[in-house]
Amino acid sequence: MTVPLSILDLSPISSGSDAGAALRNTIDLARRAESFGYHRFWVAEHHFAPGVASAAPAVLIGLIAAATDRIRVGSGAVQVGHQTALSVVEQFGLLDAVHPGRLDLGLGRSGQRGSFAPTPVAAQPARVVDGLLIPPAFDFSRLVTQPRFALFAQLLQQPGAQSPDFAEVVDDIRALIAGTYTRDGLDVHATPGEGAKVELWILGSSGGQSATVAGERGLPFAANYHVAPAAVLEAVAAYRAAFRPGVLDRPYVVVSADVVVAPSAAVAKQLASPYRHWVRSIRTGAGAIPFPTPAEAAATPWTDEDQALVQDRLDTQFVGDPASVAAQLRTLRRATGADELLVTTITHDHADRVRSFELLAREWHGEGSEG
Repeated sequence: MTVPLSILDLSPISSGSDAGAALRNTIDLARRAESFGYHRFWVAEHHFAPGVASAAPAVLIGLIAAATDRIRVGSGAVQVGHQTALSVVEQFGLLDAVHPGRLDLGLGRSGQRGSFAPTPVAAQPARVVDGLLIPPAFDFSRLVTQPRFALFAQLLQQPGAQSPDFAEVVDDIRALIAGTYTRDGLDVHATPGEGAKVELWILGSSGGQSATVAGERGLPFAANYHVAPAAVLEAVAAYRAAFRPGVLDRPYVVVSADVVVAPSAAVAKQLASPYRHWVRSIRTGAGAIPFPTPAEAAATPWTDEDQALVQDRLDTQFVGDPASVAAQLRTLRRATGADELLVTTITHDHADRVRSFELLAREWHGEGSEG
């Protein structure tokens, strides 16, 4: 049986464009995604990235929900380290009051002090598991020790503020939504927020705390193959091992993938060619650059050191015609046991990005079965 297919959008800014155009493109893509039959449309939260406009998920989700009718809309994910549980619940409670029953509240540890990078994964060579490439883990240590990351943490929080434990934040959010929050013998009620019919999700890039918290509370879990492909199997296994019936009776896993689909493999490869420069900008600490054109990418110097820096992301991006990308997604689904797949696509031209999602949806929904 074909599992649901959903979208994670970063609101990428293309070279020569701006944030306004990127956000309008995201809203347009959401409308198209609904017509293509995608199950969910999630937006990310990123800061200090010149090439990404999705800095305020709740605001953007409200705009998307107002522009669509049926598709579920949510966050992938809200960075809870620099927001209080109450502020998150009130934001999504307000959205649910206007668009009841359509919202997904995805939570992530990113943004907490010391959590700018996924939990370290044991070093091991590349391997293939049930047809799925698991590359060597990328070492984030040099990146997160740069002075700019300490500055980022300071700018994202009030002076002197400390991030609470992730599990505590999740529990507080759940209690505020359920109307059961108490402290020092006093009960607190969030309006709007209490009773909101939002789906609560945990997103994670490793087998660390996020996976454990999701499992122990019986929540659905989203694992990031597109961000940290080396750790996806570990993340899913940790979640399933920790799972106890709670919100859900059984584990539910979404796994992400970075894809570019075009009518032919050659065209898809050309559209995806700037991706390596975009990933390099992230992994050198500059922040995601505005996404180049293929011509701009081809004219930009590139070294063997650059290639090594991004090799794992290039090797695990699914690029090709609709049938070949769908086959790779089926492999991802089989290897991880995913109940749903979440795809993200970046190209310079918005029309190419829309076309990529359209072609994939037609192929995916037209399949009779999965291997």
